[in-house]
Amino acid sequence: MVSSNGIDRRIGARIRIERESRGWSLSDLAARASVSRAMVFKVERGESSPTASLLGKLSGAFGLSMSTLMARAEMQQGRLSRRADQPVWTDPQTGYLRRHVSPRTDLPLDLVRIELPAGREVPMPASAYAFQRQLIWVLEGALVFVEGAARHEMQAGDCLELGPPVDCIFRNESDRPCTYAVVVLRQP
Repeated sequence: MVSSNGIDRRIGARIRIERESRGWSLSDLAARASVSRAMVFKVERGESSPTASLLGKLSGAFGLSMSTLMARAEMQQGRLSRRADQPVWTDPQTGYLRRHVSPRTDLPLDLVRIELPAGREVPMPASAYAFQRQLIWVLEGALVFVEGAARHEMQAGDCLELGPPVDCIFRNESDRPCTYAVVVLRQP
């Protein structure tokens, strides 16, 4: 398993690459993502571990899904993704654990396994869902997925296709961890 500190540095480097490739300053990215310039600076330098919410805002500013941004930072090319080599990232704010399961190939699909601790929630802005389609499949536990005004109470085995991009919240209202898979189909 890759250390979280190494992943944080790669995420920061990827954010800098995405920003610079667009010709944006730190202030430009901060304004587009509605976050502070200081936070973007700390993340890019690997001095701060970004939260899932922050990554959602930054990826949305780039017009990328969070999954695509993370895959660009984490994955090596190849058809086989061994568990021991799959990048794992932990949100420092919530303890949300993200494992990128799928290999980085030409397939327009990402498969991510999430563990959301009991009593925690992770908000995601609508911009994090632009240009993609997603499924959420609950593997263990219970997940409440708030999609705009809609509330979806999901149990193990339930699978939901996300609708048009709106602000969302992944919420575990139970006293046990929830494990779910997110399948992202990237649009060409």
